[in-house]
Amino acid sequence: MAKLIHFLQFCIFAAVEIKRTEEGTVVKHTGSQYLVSNLPHWNVVTCVLRGKLRLKDSYTTNPIAVGDRVVYETEDGVTGVITEVHKRKNYIIRKSTNLSRQAHIIASNLDQAFLIITLDFPETKLEFIDRFLVTCEAYKIPVKILMNKCDLLTEDHRQQIDRFNQVYGESAGYEIIPTSGKTGYNLDIIKERCRDRLTLFSGVSGVGKSSLINALDKGLSLKTGDISDYHRMGKHTTTFYEIHPLQSGGFIIDTPGIKGFGLLEMKPEELSHYFPEMLRTLDNCRFAPCTHTHEPGCAVKSAVENGEICEERYYSYLSMLEEEEKYR
Repeated sequence: MAKLIHFLQFCIFAAVEIKRTEEGTVVKHTGSQYLVSNLPHWNVVTCVLRGKLRLKDSYTTNPIAVGDRVVYETEDGVTGVITEVHKRKNYIIRKSTNLSRQAHIIASNLDQAFLIITLDFPETKLEFIDRFLVTCEAYKIPVKILMNKCDLLTEDHRQQIDRFNQVYGESAGYEIIPTSGKTGYNLDIIKERCRDRLTLFSGVSGVGKSSLINALDKGLSLKTGDISDYHRMGKHTTTFYEIHPLQSGGFIIDTPGIKGFGLLEMKPEELSHYFPEMLRTLDNCRFAPCTHTHEPGCAVKSAVENGEICEERYYSYLSMLEEEEKYR
């Protein structure tokens, strides 16, 4: 009898020992499952979410995002259950098209974001660019602009290229890197920028995100798609948000193409702070806070009039301001 008791005690002790707690980063979300890895090591565990965590962050469509640091329990090191999500150092979020929820978190705990744009084939709208940049500024994520498919641009695009560089480079102060996944132009610069960092690659459908990532690392074979000749728009080829390790160092988050980017409730009096060229000027306004719309002695409006702040960005600011005021 005593031997049986000792044996049962041993079995209980062994079972407790087998179930262990680990920490890792969510590297992919596929429906109800999350792939978790202890970065920078690549040892993926397939996890599900403990029920009560699903209700904890109900204002978003996804309580857990790619890039989240999580705690999970596992018995075999292959599957597990996520029991806790660590506080995020930052994240990129947008209003969701799903009316039952308020927002969708694209990714979290980023070192930087690369906004992939194309001036043509297809054209990335300035409205989308500005909203993405404003969100990065609001959530303190360093962001760079990759002007992709530059091999397709001709001398006919020269004026458009120069104006884009003036608006977003010279005036707003963002680093703009012309790239080509097809020819490999400036891929060495991108690899160096990505080394030892977690970098989000994002943009509208058709700008060549997946092709660019494939060109950065020949070991990756992300699915790519063609551009519609009729609409000159891209089609969704990336289905899930997913982290990929680069052989040259660092990790990239590939995302599905985004059609629209709704801002998530920003205070109207703070919106101009997320435009770097306005932030440098607004302290000189006569009134504080200043909406830079109707107030006399507004330094921002004066800067727009004399060309120090580009009209395109100012009109984009007014559009966002109107939208936020209506939302409120």
